[in-house]
Parts: sequence; C-alpha cells; structure tokens
Amino acid sequence: MAMDPVTSDVKLVGQLISTSGASELKVHQSHFLSLLLSFSTRQKVVLSPDSLKMSDDCGDFGSSELGTKEYWDAAYGRELKNFKDIGDVGEIWFGEDVQMRMVRWVSERSNLPTSARLLDLGCGNGTLLIGLREEEFSDLTGVDYSEGAIQLAKDVAEKEGVDDINFQVCDILCPKSVSTLTKDGSNRFDLCLDKGTYDAISLRDPTEPTDRRKYAVHVHSLLNEQGLLVITSCNWTKDQLVLHFEKEFELLQELPAPSITFGGQTGQTVTTLILKRKALDHI
Repeated sequence: MAMDPVTSDVKLVGQLISTSGASELKVHQSHFLSLLLSFSTRQKVVLSPDSLKMSDDCGDFGSSELGTKEYWDAAYGRELKNFKDIGDVGEIWFGEDVQMRMVRWVSERSNLPTSARLLDLGCGNGTLLIGLREEEFSDLTGVDYSEGAIQLAKDVAEKEGVDDINFQVCDILCPKSVSTLTKDGSNRFDLCLDKGTYDAISLRDPTEPTDRRKYAVHVHSLLNEQGLLVITSCNWTKDQLVLHFEKEFELLQELPAPSITFGGQTGQTVTTLILKRKALDHI
C-alpha cells in the first residue's frame, strides 16, 4: 500500500537518523524533531531558500525553550557533569564539519594575521576557539551567558593543553555586559563568530525582532572598522539574514554547505555568511 506524503517523509527522516553517526545524530536531533512536528500538523516543509520563509523577517518556527537561559543553564550543567565523569566534551552545535568550515575560512581565507582579535559569541564548550588556537591564532575570547558553558569551555581547554583563551560570562543582549569586552570601545575585535547563538536568540520569539536588533547593534559595536562577522544559522536563510543585518553589515560571501534532498526539495541544513561591518555614517 502506498504511503501518504507525511508517512513517506517521516520514513525518510528515520532513514537519515539511522545512517547518521552518533555525533551527527546528536547535532541534528532538534532539526529532525522540528520537521516531524511540522509533519504531524500536516504542514509541508520545503527546504529551498526562496520558499522556506514565511516572510522576510519571521521564521517558519515558533518560540522554544532553546531560546531561554534556563534551558542552556540546565543543558550545560549536565554536560559539565558528563565531562567531569567521563570526559565527554558535549555537543558540537551543527557538527564538526560546520565548525571546521568556519575554522578553515578564518585561517585560510580571511587574510587576518594570527594576532587578530577573535570573539566567539555563545562559545558553549569552546571547541571552535580551540580549533582556531590550533591554527596559531593567539588573541581569542569566548563568551556565553551560561556560567556552566564557560566552566565547561575552561575545563575542555585545560584538557587540551590550551591555557591562553579568555573565556568569560557575558550576555550579548546586555549593554553593560557587552561593554566589559572592550576598553571604552578602543580595543575592538577583528572578527566575531556565531554558531547557533543568533538562532537561540531568535527562538525567544521569532515574530518579535527586538532581541535580534540588540544583537546586531551590539556585535557592530564590538568590531573594528573593517571587522567581520561569521555567522552560521539553521533557522534563517541567506536572504533573511542579509535583511536582518542590513543596517549594520553588508554581505561579503556565503560559505558553501552540503545540500540535502527532502520531500522532493533540495536545500542546505545550515547557512553560513561572512558579513562586513558598515561604517557608522552608513547606519
């Protein structure tokens, strides 16, 4: 008997899960669950960039506990315990391949010297910065609003023999907290990295752009005049991200990402953009 479209697509998700490695499954489980939720309500999910979005400024997703500090405090509390118990560094958000694409672009194509000041926004377990340290970058800072994440990052770095990355608690949406990252605005960063933090902020309330605007303004203030933002998202398309950041940033490049075919449509699981800071007189 022929399967209906919903059953067929759910079966495909099951096949993707069964053929994924453990780390890939861990990274993509929330993406798979969101697809299954859409199927359960019989909404067609389309992955092509043009048809994915409901509107230019609103995602096709609702608010989620993943947008709350309480969720991440609990999550990193568990991961910190697991690291202490069994040495598991925890989840690498979006997977190692995505992380390595970001590291390779910074180290091979950004034209930044290894002395450049780099800031990881929402650093989690710190593995992105550890990867950049292995590429000889020496002025690295990682921030997260979860104290558990910062402690985990410090512990993971120590295990890897890295003792010169600055990890500190900071809420990127809080002006007072952000101000602690630069000295009176005179010690700005050459490049900021974001791997999922903007997504988490967006999940507070996708229909309300206030937090997203704060993020864009604060990141702009942290960068020097030629500063770059490397941002990876699984919730927003290229066009949406360009629109969200158009007041403060201009698009330089989109990093290619592997595509998947799902429900007869082809698209990317993540979008990674290189954005350049606009001059103040352009804002």
